[in-house]
Amino acid sequence: MTFRSGRSEANRKEASEPPASGVGERRPRVMIIYASAGAGHDGASRELAGRLRERGLLADCVDLADIFPWGLGRLLRGTYHGMLSRLPWIYGLLFAIGGNFSRAAPITRALLRPVWPRVLRMLPPDTRAVVSTYPVVSQIVGPLRRDGRLAVPVVTYLTDFAVNPIWVSPGIDVHCAAHRTTRAEARALGAGEVRVAGRLVSAGFRPGSPAEKRRARERLGLPVDARLALLVAGSWGVGAVARTAAEIARTGVAVPVVVCGRNETLLRRLERRRTGYVFGWVDDMPELLRAADVLVENAGGLTALEAMACGLPVATYRPIPGHGRANAATMARAGVATWVRRVAELGPTLVRLADGTAGERQRAAGLALFETDPAMVVADIARGGALPEPATEGAGRASSFDAPTIAPARADEPLGTPALVDGSPSLDAPALVDGAAPAGPEVPAEVPAAVAAVPSRRTLTRWVGLRAGVARLRIGADQPRPDGTRPANHPDRQG
Repeated sequence: MTFRSGRSEANRKEASEPPASGVGERRPRVMIIYASAGAGHDGASRELAGRLRERGLLADCVDLADIFPWGLGRLLRGTYHGMLSRLPWIYGLLFAIGGNFSRAAPITRALLRPVWPRVLRMLPPDTRAVVSTYPVVSQIVGPLRRDGRLAVPVVTYLTDFAVNPIWVSPGIDVHCAAHRTTRAEARALGAGEVRVAGRLVSAGFRPGSPAEKRRARERLGLPVDARLALLVAGSWGVGAVARTAAEIARTGVAVPVVVCGRNETLLRRLERRRTGYVFGWVDDMPELLRAADVLVENAGGLTALEAMACGLPVATYRPIPGHGRANAATMARAGVATWVRRVAELGPTLVRLADGTAGERQRAAGLALFETDPAMVVADIARGGALPEPATEGAGRASSFDAPTIAPARADEPLGTPALVDGSPSLDAPALVDGAAPAGPEVPAEVPAAVAAVPSRRTLTRWVGLRAGVARLRIGADQPRPDGTRPANHPDRQG
């Protein structure tokens, strides 16, 4: 199956297939709306769609860029790519504003309101559930659900470990989180039902044996007996990749193996410098991951999850601004990755992760993310799993979605379901069971103190101070320390 913008050929074929069983009975259809902003969101959408089809459902994937009119979606995607590649500090500032300015999410929803009719027209009449794998999508389908224009359940699959407030939107029925740390952050921001539902990667990503590692290295032309640090920077190859490769090589404890993705400029630069081993776009990523001893990444994206599924320990180093630094902190708290904050810590950390007990603990924590399947949650909801009554006036009965329609709900119909009795297994602790929505952004008992101590909404004056901090960082970032070193986590330009 080819996966591309809009619906795939396989999905269009499925739409004309006969009912799976019974007379006139059709399989439930799930619409997955993603954004082609790097490989993480569309990769998760692709895998979710495939697993839903394996469970007998129909699944369509639609790119948000194709929903926006006048090519606006592609323009925004190009702007986002340009900021990450050339002006990452601006993206970091915008991300910080979205996370600290209390009106950022409501303003986003208001700006997206003209897109509502296009989203509703895109949904087939037999849609039984809608899944968002991108925060902006949640800010569209959540209000549609809350206002009764969308009468089927809406699920947000949190592709990031860290939860920015833009991820949380009123009207979302269920959030699927990677880890209880992610769930705690989402609940602290006011999300209703949040299930720890694991992660999604292709079945090809699995731990390999020592013999498989040796054969993979021989096929790829990599040194068989060296300690290999695989360096990735997403499909776009953004961040301080060249500098990181050079610093890994200077530690003397590992040989850098760099994947540049689709960044041809970065590929040529590294080939000229001859630092370690360099690859462009890699088609057989499972084999490359099994050949490595440790992964070094900068964004907490899809490749980090694929490495965890392969039993490869993960180190985050020089994370990109915005979601990269946020994911680095949350992944470190969850114990699935190590955030290396200084150049001097890089070599010892690589050794500990590749050969020590710290790496073993991290491997176990990473593999635990794949013991449950988010597709089970979505499939159950699409098949009519009962949802409790939302905590609104007049709510008095549970609602099931035996025959949902894409149409305004009746006046007595529940418009949102902020809490769902969680019957799915949790990875680390029992899932929350809520009979009603919290009155506000209530912090549940399992929220770590570091999360609970930070208010989910901050005033304008708070992020003005943040802007000053970013400016100070930019001005003084290149000033060396007394020992001659420079700050390792300065969000500098690529290379």
